[in-house]
This record gives sequence, structure tokens and C-alpha cells, in this order.
Amino acid sequence: MSNSLRDQLMGLGFKPAPKPERPAHAKGGKPDNRQGGKPQGAQPQGAKPHGAKPQGGKPQAGDRRQDGRKPDNRKPGARHGGKPQSREDIDLAKAYAIRAQREKDERIAAEAAKQEEARQRREARAKLAELVKDKALNDATAEIARHFPYGGKIKRIYVNEAQLKQLNAGELGVLQMDGRYLLVTAELLAQAEAIFAPAVALKVDPNAPANEDPYADPQYQVPDDLVW
Repeated sequence: MSNSLRDQLMGLGFKPAPKPERPAHAKGGKPDNRQGGKPQGAQPQGAKPHGAKPQGGKPQAGDRRQDGRKPDNRKPGARHGGKPQSREDIDLAKAYAIRAQREKDERIAAEAAKQEEARQRREARAKLAELVKDKALNDATAEIARHFPYGGKIKRIYVNEAQLKQLNAGELGVLQMDGRYLLVTAELLAQAEAIFAPAVALKVDPNAPANEDPYADPQYQVPDDLVW
């Protein structure tokens, strides 16, 4: 642009464009970030940088693990009170755990055995009931009471004179079925004993001495209050 045109523009109020400043590093100097003689963002001497971990690797109060919980600084084997468990305490705890497990297993085994025994008894009673069905020889008109011990008590069954002789001779026997006492033959009694022995209420051995069964004598009277 000619000087005359520039002079005319300046006369009209236009100012010349300012010259661009050269960067400081282009002149070979270092950038000055100091404000008031101190570097911008500088930490005071001795201060720890922001976010830096403390030396020694020890967690500070309030530190959290990645899952948000407080770190557990207790030593392995330490109790909640801070006192470490001894070898004796650990062995004792193991012994208690082993004993508790053994007692649990014994209870389970005992209950299983009890249930199995009950099942076998039910099956045996059902089989015995089928065996003696309609084979009892009880006489509804019999008036002779034949007493005998059974289940720790004195029981009785009414028989006629002929049946009493057969019973004392071992030719007949007595079975207990559902609270009733059934008079049966010796052969049926033997079969019933093989199925369910506890059901045999009276089995007379004809070769046994007479004094071993005092209730065999029909004259032997038992007070009514001793009979259940």
C-alpha cells in the first residue's frame, strides 16, 4: 500500500494492524510460568503431591478397598479381639467340629435304623395277620381263665377244659394280635414265631418242670386287681 493511501486511511481513523508477537521459545528463552516469583501450581516445600500414596505402603485411616470395605489388617489366625489363636485353640476347635459331626451322623444313623425297624415290624405284623386269619380256636363259651405272664404283666385267656389240657401240653399256644389273645395250634404258633416272635404270648414247653409255670394249674387263682 502506498504511503499516500495509508496516510489517507489513518486520517480517516484507521489504525495500522499490530504486528504478531514472536513466541518466547522461538527467541531461545524459557517460558516464565511464575506469578509473583513462584512457579504456577508449585507445591510448598515438604508438602506431599496430591494423590500420592504415603511411604511404607501402610494404609491410612479411612482407606477403603476396591470393594468399598475397610481393609482387614489383622494377622492370619487372629481373633476379633486382636489376640492371635494358638495352636491349642485351633486343635480344640477342630476336635469340637469333628465330635459335633460324629454325633450328628450317629443321630441320623439311629433315626434311620429306628425307621427301618418300624417298617419291618409293620410288614411282619401284616404278614402274621394274613397267616392266622380265620384260624383262631377261641371258644366264646369258655369259662376257664388261663393266666400267663406277658410284657411284664399277668394276662389271661378263656379256654374250655379240653383246650386247657392241650395248652398245658404244648399242643396249643397263644398269640397277641392287635390287643387280642388268640388260641392257635402249636404248628401255627411256630410259623408265627418265625415271622414275628414278639407276637408269641404263651408257648408251653411240655418237657419243662410243672413248677416253672404255676399258672398251668386251673385251681391257681390270680386276684383280679393283678390282671391287666
